[in-house]
Amino acid sequence: MKRGEIWIINLDPTIGAEIRKTRPVVIVSSDDIGTLPLKVVAPITEWKAHYADVPWMTAITPNTQNGLEKPSSCDAFQVRSVSMERFVRKLGTIDARTMKAIAVSLTEVLDIE
Repeated sequence: MKRGEIWIINLDPTIGAEIRKTRPVVIVSSDDIGTLPLKVVAPITEWKAHYADVPWMTAITPNTQNGLEKPSSCDAFQVRSVSMERFVRKLGTIDARTMKAIAVSLTEVLDIE
């Protein structure tokens, strides 16, 4: 499991407004850190036009490389660490340009300069 890969994972159980169910995520954590069996991920959801107005949503166009079937968005506001036991199967990998855009979104959410 590497940074930039898209995996289907089971996010349940959740509480409150946390994004839920079994869905695709992008691994955003560095491959070079961490000793626990955890990965930092950002969930992927179906694209909606109003997402273009918020800095934490990154559009992802479906293609054979990423394995997505419909226009989607990576939600950097819902980034979290998850156990590797939640991972079900790999869908694909996002391109470097999209990973860079997700990284920019994460800096916005976390207020990192």
